[in-house]
Amino acid sequence: MNTYSHTQFGTVNVVIVIAILPLVLLPAWLAGAAPIAGLILILLLGILVLFYNLTVTIDDAHLRIRFGIGIIRKRFPLDQIDTCRPVRNSWLYGWGIRLTHRGWLYNVSGLEAVELKMKSGKTCRIGTDEPAALAAAIKERLDNLRPA
Repeated sequence: MNTYSHTQFGTVNVVIVIAILPLVLLPAWLAGAAPIAGLILILLLGILVLFYNLTVTIDDAHLRIRFGIGIIRKRFPLDQIDTCRPVRNSWLYGWGIRLTHRGWLYNVSGLEAVELKMKSGKTCRIGTDEPAALAAAIKERLDNLRPA
């Protein structure tokens, strides 16, 4: 069985961090607070490295998500997923890792996502720029797990 893998570039996250850099660093630097400016730079670059993309992979047993360089990751056992469907998030949900009234959201850019309903009753959403393809890949794996 083929493994699904897709990486979405976090355009929103990257643009926001790059836009914030001069707005925060320049005033701190001009105020003579070079150490604070340096700390802010390190913090913003750290955020950028952690959240510049989101990779989703599906193998025979798990759906895995990995942000940026891979320090932040999560794994969902396929046998614990009940259903999935493409959804559109409100812009109010934001980007990154968020707890919304619909469950956890893992997203780096855009409003499209796939909502997973777990057998435990919990839900979560995984942001993607190809929701139909991701939902189809998950459904294919779920169909293969279920007895005929």
